[in-house]
Amino acid sequence: MFLSKWMLSLFLFLSTSLPSAFVFPNRPSIQDVKVDIEETKIIVLDDQNVKRVKETVKRKYPTLQVQATFETAFYGLSIKGTHAELKKLEEEHFVESSHSLSEYKVTMNESVPFIGSEQVRGIFDQDNKRLTGKGIKVGVIDTGVDFTHPDLQRNYIGGYDVIDKDYKPMETREGEGDPTVHGTHVAGVIAANGKMRGVAPEAEIYAYRALGPGGVGTSESVILAVEKAIQDGVDVINLSLGNEVNGPDLPTSLALNKASEKGIVTVTSSGNSGPELWTVGSPGTASKAISVGASLPPVKFPYLQVGSHSKKIEVNPLQGSVPWSFRRGYPIIAGGIGRENEIKHALGKVVLVERGGLSFTQKALNAEKAGAVALIIANNLKGSFLGALEQEISIPVVSMSKEDAQALKKGMQSNELLYTHHKVIQDFLASFSSKGPVTSTWEIKPDVVAPGYSIDSTIPGGYVSMHGTSMAAPHVAGACALLLQAHPDWSPEQVKAALMNTAKPLVKPNGTRYAPYEQGTGRIQVDKAIKSTSLVYPSALSYGVYKKEESSRFIKKVITFDNQSTRTQQYTIEFPHYEKGLKWDVPLSVTVAPKQKKQVEIGLEVEADKWEAGMHHGALLVQSGQEVIEIPYLFIVEEPNYPRVMGFQFVKGDEEEVYMYELFLPEGADEVGIALYDPDTLRFVTYVGVEENVERGTIRRILEISKTIPRGMYKAIVFAKKNGHEDTMDVTIEIQ
Repeated sequence: MFLSKWMLSLFLFLSTSLPSAFVFPNRPSIQDVKVDIEETKIIVLDDQNVKRVKETVKRKYPTLQVQATFETAFYGLSIKGTHAELKKLEEEHFVESSHSLSEYKVTMNESVPFIGSEQVRGIFDQDNKRLTGKGIKVGVIDTGVDFTHPDLQRNYIGGYDVIDKDYKPMETREGEGDPTVHGTHVAGVIAANGKMRGVAPEAEIYAYRALGPGGVGTSESVILAVEKAIQDGVDVINLSLGNEVNGPDLPTSLALNKASEKGIVTVTSSGNSGPELWTVGSPGTASKAISVGASLPPVKFPYLQVGSHSKKIEVNPLQGSVPWSFRRGYPIIAGGIGRENEIKHALGKVVLVERGGLSFTQKALNAEKAGAVALIIANNLKGSFLGALEQEISIPVVSMSKEDAQALKKGMQSNELLYTHHKVIQDFLASFSSKGPVTSTWEIKPDVVAPGYSIDSTIPGGYVSMHGTSMAAPHVAGACALLLQAHPDWSPEQVKAALMNTAKPLVKPNGTRYAPYEQGTGRIQVDKAIKSTSLVYPSALSYGVYKKEESSRFIKKVITFDNQSTRTQQYTIEFPHYEKGLKWDVPLSVTVAPKQKKQVEIGLEVEADKWEAGMHHGALLVQSGQEVIEIPYLFIVEEPNYPRVMGFQFVKGDEEEVYMYELFLPEGADEVGIALYDPDTLRFVTYVGVEENVERGTIRRILEISKTIPRGMYKAIVFAKKNGHEDTMDVTIEIQ
């Protein structure tokens, strides 16, 4: 989870990992919280009479301030007050759950015809009109939209600015804080209708500005935007935003589930924290939403290679960078974290720096000033990342995973040149695309993927190419508008099923398929989705976790066969070939009358002791005539290797020597805490915030830092232990 924006001025930079041989000293006893400061929490109510609860809170807790009420997405309150008073409130019988405010950020024209939307233009709706999204209302919850843009002004209908509380949800402009363009880009992918055409060029755009300057907002502002969209009667909601917490029951995920229950198709990006598993973040974890990962449209992709070393390394251009289009080799040097005094002898060379300490733009300016021909920014955590430049830079700037940077450094030791190779590729997963499954529920996410790399679209004052799952989600939102125009009576569940049932499963470069928890059912094909005559949902099945000490366990899942055709359909179900320790209970065939539905049970018995620990997946095949639908399934043997701790933030409080930290525990922890080390010598200093037997969910704690701890920067190891497995997060924090 993330804390409010004003807290983020504290230096908190992700950094490199400690040696694998690192051992913790003996842990201390649990520390008592001695101080109390204000915070804001979202209280989900077990009582639908929000007004009555609000009055009760005001009467019994006069020091608490009710900041917002929620009565549409779900029943709840946003309340500000001291930690102690909020803890008392949480014990009230009408409180179902309590959540700290999360911070949400934007998750950063060949793609439109590539998903089949151009082919749809020749298909007509029930009123004999071409499918263009006409009459369908799409809500864009984002940074606002430039509704004066010539490609958007005819589609823009209205909306609301949750940040400024007015009815002009314009992007943040110069002089109002860090300018934004993200929402306009998203809206253009959905429904631009001018120089460029979006997926559904005649859909109606409703803009809801929930993310302010710099593209940052809170769960409170996002939920208020969802409520406003529901009240405005939109048909589709797109949220190209997220955080790093892989949990199914955060308030934003709950809000999207409720919106879906009210008949609205909800689409959300899965996140840009790949390629590791367990990286799908909320609200991409919402069970009923369509969570979207990023695939590659036909694109000319740069790969780097040092001399004769065989490894070709993938890079991601930063948003706003000039193209990486070199045709000859260049020397490459290391430049620390990119400070001006670290980039030396860079004239005519490529500079490799590490993420952190400075903004991407400042690193690039320093490299440009030193005469470098290009800049590579290596991640300081596992996996890839996406970034953006805040101003024009004359040299190419790209990002690279930490693992690839380590391989690149080995090649640099031989002083060989860095060469660029280009290859036109398509239908692979983008390396940054977040993957599942979801912790706690073990659901398969994302649901589908769509083009999310080098996507041209509108921004205030023009057009630009961007990439991220933020760009993939609006492809799906536009596709949903086309589906709803063609099938106005379809429910969100049916729209989701049509896209998932007809998606194209993607294959890795080595010829093997991506797992369902990496790609869902595959890349959307909207032309095929619109012509669907049969729907099967849920369109992916998770059978959860099986323990080896169990002799066996039988679990049933109910799925619906939905015959959309005008004739009786007979469906046959083909389950995977016999495997030892796996027994399916599946009807051989199901007959469904025209325009009718039938529910059946799909049972699975797993003898866990006959399977290796880990995640196991496959697909059931449902066939009717020439139509074949794949339903992916997942089961897990033993507790999976999910991250035991995530979403850590550490910030200075309002009082001297008072700090707050926040983190998310997907399944709780037997022990959790923070160990501080000297960043230069790695000498252990002390423990802070150690607790035992902590329940799952977000924890937010207040610490009084002892005067005996010297002020300065520290290497902080955040640890969480659960069922004998311990995970750590390695960050740098500052004690002021």
